[in-house]
Amino acid sequence: MNKVYGRLLLLILIIVVISGVVIYSTVDINTISNLSLFQPWSVGLALLAIIIGLILDGTRLMHMVKISGEHITLKQAVQVVFGNYFLAMLGPGAAAGAIAQVMFLKKAGVPAGKAAVLAMVRTLVSILFLACCLPFIFLHDAGILPGVSNDVMVIVAGITLAVIIGIVYSIRNNGFDYVAAQIARRLKSHKWRNRFLSTYRDSKSGIQLLVSSPLSMIRVFFESGLSLIFIYMVVPFLMLGIGASVDWLTVMGRMMFLNILLYFSPTPGGSGIAEGGFVLLFNESVPAGTVGILAVSWRFIAEYVPFFIGLYYTITVFGKDILNKPIDEAEDENGIK
Repeated sequence: MNKVYGRLLLLILIIVVISGVVIYSTVDINTISNLSLFQPWSVGLALLAIIIGLILDGTRLMHMVKISGEHITLKQAVQVVFGNYFLAMLGPGAAAGAIAQVMFLKKAGVPAGKAAVLAMVRTLVSILFLACCLPFIFLHDAGILPGVSNDVMVIVAGITLAVIIGIVYSIRNNGFDYVAAQIARRLKSHKWRNRFLSTYRDSKSGIQLLVSSPLSMIRVFFESGLSLIFIYMVVPFLMLGIGASVDWLTVMGRMMFLNILLYFSPTPGGSGIAEGGFVLLFNESVPAGTVGILAVSWRFIAEYVPFFIGLYYTITVFGKDILNKPIDEAEDENGIK
């Protein structure tokens, strides 16, 4: 991929700089004494949680592929998951990871059209689960956004969830076809027009897939939630390791809130936003001077380790030459335009 090596080096530099700034800006005189309480078993539990979460992510993908009429093995599904982590860290939001998912699914024998739809559905189901949790998160946690009342947050979350459901229903019943066509006509660039229409078609096909097998998709929905819950459990386990008193509902709720924001982050892999958001949300929940170190530790276990495993799988499955392809070429080859 064009400039991937440069992006990789830039990403590593960004990670090092952001991690250094976060730790430097949050340490104080209490840091060393509080870190002396650290228990190594917490890292073991955090690693176990992320492993279970990623395996569940793989099994839910297997079930989605089965709904579409195709078949992949757990090993192939896990490769898709790690490949997504790799490319998602090189681009903003969740968009870049879709390219890797389609590449690995095609390699596993899934047709390109279905692969693009499955990549879309995988993201939609995760966002839908988090959106369903938001009203309950705000009801429980009054301090998640200082200065904004719980009532306002619950109303906003409820309206957001209702809008998402309304959009899904409308797209399924062709309610947005005219609007999509009008938006496409107003896009001057042929490339962006095709990309918009392709994304709309994939979203529509994905929604149709969601409703084609309701019972199976309910299973996928709860499997997605369980996967995310285990992945987010990395944080409370790390907190327990430094002697923090953990309110599990609050910590998990804030992790869900933070991660739904990261789906729409403009920075590669949410770098900077993730660490900054973590510090803001958990500064009062952990021993003094440790929040920055916890933020970096969370990102390392939950994002950077899967990223490098994804890099390994990408090279072993596609060969080193895959890193020399232009990203636009990879998008065109895999039907992501």
